[in-house]
Amino acid sequence: MKKLYTAYFVFLGVFLFHVAGYAQTEATNTDETERDMKIVFRVKWDGRVIPGITKVSELRRKTEVVTHRNGGAPGIQHRSPGITNYEPIVISRPRSSDREFEKWVNKVWSLGNGPGWEVSLKDFRKDIRIELCDQNGTVLLAFIVYRCWPSEYIAISKLDEDDPSLAMETIILQHEGWERDYEVK
Repeated sequence: MKKLYTAYFVFLGVFLFHVAGYAQTEATNTDETERDMKIVFRVKWDGRVIPGITKVSELRRKTEVVTHRNGGAPGIQHRSPGITNYEPIVISRPRSSDREFEKWVNKVWSLGNGPGWEVSLKDFRKDIRIELCDQNGTVLLAFIVYRCWPSEYIAISKLDEDDPSLAMETIILQHEGWERDYEVK
């Protein structure tokens, strides 16, 4: 009986060694393929792609840590999740003739509309969609950002005669959270 157990464990060990080697080979090949793949992104709102966007900041959230203690165990601190805060998103693009940034920002505040008409509370919030695509335009991953509104607008970035870079247009979006779109396969 002891020989049977020994043979079984030897067989199991050899089998697991080969499976682990195969999995490692597959992971290495996948990593190399993914490393060589160029990722393209696009941002959509109002159902259409906004042209020219070259930069989108990271999607970041942070949950407060609330410490508390139980009355029966006064020397031990427990930690629990508190309020989750979503960081603003910064979106930039070279200045162009497209007016989508300005149209949206003017819903939050527009100086030339006259007293009482500076803000359009009716539709100043939008859901946006950030898509990561392969070189062929196939969507690989998408995130939906909810109830965004522009809190800051840079109409023209700092201009410098010695720096020939393009004039950039930037909006900073406040929002109420984001989630991955799991319908993207």
